[in-house]
Amino acid sequence: MPVEFLGIATTSDASETTAPTTAPVDLGYLERLVRAHEDNGWTRVLFAYGSGGLEPSALAGYIAGRLDTVELLLAHRPNVSYPTFAAKTFATLDQVSRGRLSVHFITGGSDHEQAREGDRLSKDERYARTREYIQIVKQAWTSAEPFDHHGQFYDFDDFVLDAKPFEGRSPTISFGGSSEAAYRVGAAEADIFAVWGEPLVNTAEQIARIHAEAAAAGRTTPPRIHAAFRPIIAPTEELAWEKAHRVIERIEARKAAAGPALARFAPAGPPQNAGSQRLLEIAAQGERFDTALWTATTKATGGLGNSNALVGTPETVAQALLAYYDLGVRIVSARGYDLLDDAIDFGRYVIPIVSEEVAKRDRERAAA
Repeated sequence: MPVEFLGIATTSDASETTAPTTAPVDLGYLERLVRAHEDNGWTRVLFAYGSGGLEPSALAGYIAGRLDTVELLLAHRPNVSYPTFAAKTFATLDQVSRGRLSVHFITGGSDHEQAREGDRLSKDERYARTREYIQIVKQAWTSAEPFDHHGQFYDFDDFVLDAKPFEGRSPTISFGGSSEAAYRVGAAEADIFAVWGEPLVNTAEQIARIHAEAAAAGRTTPPRIHAAFRPIIAPTEELAWEKAHRVIERIEARKAAAGPALARFAPAGPPQNAGSQRLLEIAAQGERFDTALWTATTKATGGLGNSNALVGTPETVAQALLAYYDLGVRIVSARGYDLLDDAIDFGRYVIPIVSEEVAKRDRERAAA
């Protein structure tokens, strides 16, 4: 099965290492960044969601009208919309993009961040709501007749979506998390289950758990697995590790420059979400794992989101990714620290190696 690659779509060049040099809303930069992905072998780009950020569906619609082939992954939090309205929004975007939309549902791993938009449910309640929400969206996409719904969180009558997604398809549903509730809900409802990049043994354990939960939910085909990393590549191993240590220096410099303002984005104290907790526990065990996994970036950022790096030459990083493919990972998220340049370099030098080796594996499997 071919491997897919996920990048990032954003209107600013700011990152953990880089102060913004663009305007906060630079649509020209957004288009250049997404075009760099489209031109260099990436499958899709993520339009992320944050309580104070731009509304991602508007940006996805903007890009859908300007680029022709790159797929669009829209992050969405169920607390910000009624599911019937969301189903309509997604169907519209899928029509505008001619069938290129996928949706990543975010349950929310931080009570503080959720409360910024009035969401005060407990974590378990949020996961239960997300499951009900996804089920309603799926039904709205496929039901030809009006339907009623009387659930724990949503109650309505006689809804039917007049304009379905493009050519009658159902956009791919993506879901992430590392808690017990996340495994249950995502394994039951999602087409793709996303995890942070961890050592191979830990990733294998997570995949086994997701597959077991999918089987328990009565699924014969489990979700495809998506793993996320921060690639740091250079022509030689020595240069790659020099670059990696400069990344840490730049992260620390950015943190120092941000000062008290950093607390808005990374509140004090340990993270609430299980995924970040797992990353920090692994980082406490050591800095280097397997072929190229490096946890120093996780320590430096406090386990904030996608933070474990893969360090080395393109060949080294590609071989590391192939080991994850052999475990069952089928989608790779690989956001660099210099967003535009790293998207181009990863697309030019890593994606072709991984894609060709995966095709070779598929040919050998077919022949066997």
